[in-house]
Amino acid sequence: QLQASGGGLVQPGMSLKLTCAASVRRFSGYAMGWFRQAPGKGREFVAGVSASGESIYYADFVSGRFTISRDNAKSTVYLQMNSLRPGDTAVYYCAAEPARSYHRVYTGGYDYWGQGTEVTVSS
Repeated sequence: QLQASGGGLVQPGMSLKLTCAASVRRFSGYAMGWFRQAPGKGREFVAGVSASGESIYYADFVSGRFTISRDNAKSTVYLQMNSLRPGDTAVYYCAAEPARSYHRVYTGGYDYWGQGTEVTVSS
């Protein structure tokens, strides 16, 4: 089970930190990812981190504004989002995938999904 939180309404240029708490056995064996779905659009990959935490990959639109991290001791993955734009408005989902490679980042094909947390960026 994945529980995402931290969404809200913020003004452009502000920051939010999303948290995803996982209730899984051996969290360190899962690659983790963040996705988002804007109104009227399909779900898209935002960021991913390998099971080891050493490999990270971001979608091009992130442009250095977001940081994904994980704390295996707390079974938690984070998404720090800075310099938010109206185009970042979406429901953000965390996802987990049993890692077939300890250092691989997955941009799709995740088996487990959280319920989503809504982020609205508006003045």
